[in-house]
Amino acid sequence: MNRLILTTLLITLCSLCCFSQEMGNNPVDTSYTLFSAYNKLIKKFPFIQPVKAEIPSSVTVKKNLVYANYDGREMHIDVYMPADITKPAPAVILIHGGGWRSGNKNMETPLAVYLAQKGFVAAAVEYSFSTEALYPAAVVDSKTAIRWLRKNARELHVNPDKIAIAGNSSGGQLAALIASTNESDRFIDSTRYAEFSSDVQAVIDIDGILAFIHPESGEGVDQPGKISAATQWFGYSKEEKPELWNDASALTHAGKTFPPVLFINSSIPRFHAGRDDLIFRLNSLGIYSETHEIPNSPHTFWLFDPWFDQTARWTANFLINHLSKL
Repeated sequence: MNRLILTTLLITLCSLCCFSQEMGNNPVDTSYTLFSAYNKLIKKFPFIQPVKAEIPSSVTVKKNLVYANYDGREMHIDVYMPADITKPAPAVILIHGGGWRSGNKNMETPLAVYLAQKGFVAAAVEYSFSTEALYPAAVVDSKTAIRWLRKNARELHVNPDKIAIAGNSSGGQLAALIASTNESDRFIDSTRYAEFSSDVQAVIDIDGILAFIHPESGEGVDQPGKISAATQWFGYSKEEKPELWNDASALTHAGKTFPPVLFINSSIPRFHAGRDDLIFRLNSLGIYSETHEIPNSPHTFWLFDPWFDQTARWTANFLINHLSKL
């Protein structure tokens, strides 16, 4: 069988398996999968190969642990760790992309496995989509997951003083926003794990915007019969409630409590809107930032070889230098 046809069939099966297990009876938008991303890119980038999501014997996975329950709607988290782990290790929360309404935590498996093999505990999080709950539900969910991880730190071999957050695309936006509200009561569900902090000690933003209303931003371009993903998430256009859009921007909140940050970006400017402004602010505060931009790369570069390995190496090296050594 032709390799391209075989690859496409495998991606289709993996995508269907991943999504059939998520969200119970809740509505699921499957417009963003490895399969859809592959089909979108293959003509322009015929050399790409989807990254394999295999679990080696050196990694132990605890799947679909419940970190919150909203009237029967369970919120799940997958925890990947070195199989021989015996001591508390630095941890990384991973937030998938998908326009705040699609995608799946299983798409983080390759990066989670890579980080577990480097000695980290990696936790891929499920969160509320815009089809279920509007902004800021996804932010609150993600912060709750961080607090849950600290609550269960001993069982999961996590060092509660060394937790980072990473995300790609809309997940990167969420990760940066969460980092920007360190030491704040913003986006906190006080009914869950109130005695534990949701602060993070490092952040990795993989092609997620830092400001929604910005000259470089392409978010919120609504058309007749086609509402943008951001407008669907907020429930209002940026013209109707610009304060809501600004409130969801990491650039709005970032200050002296912002942790060291790694930006990994595609060559498409609109997916790092606000980044340079944020770096300027962080520089003035003496906060470390590191940026890698991949030439001639598509938005979803992290899902495919030849870009995944470099993305994973940058991520691991940054975490080693700015989390492990804390």
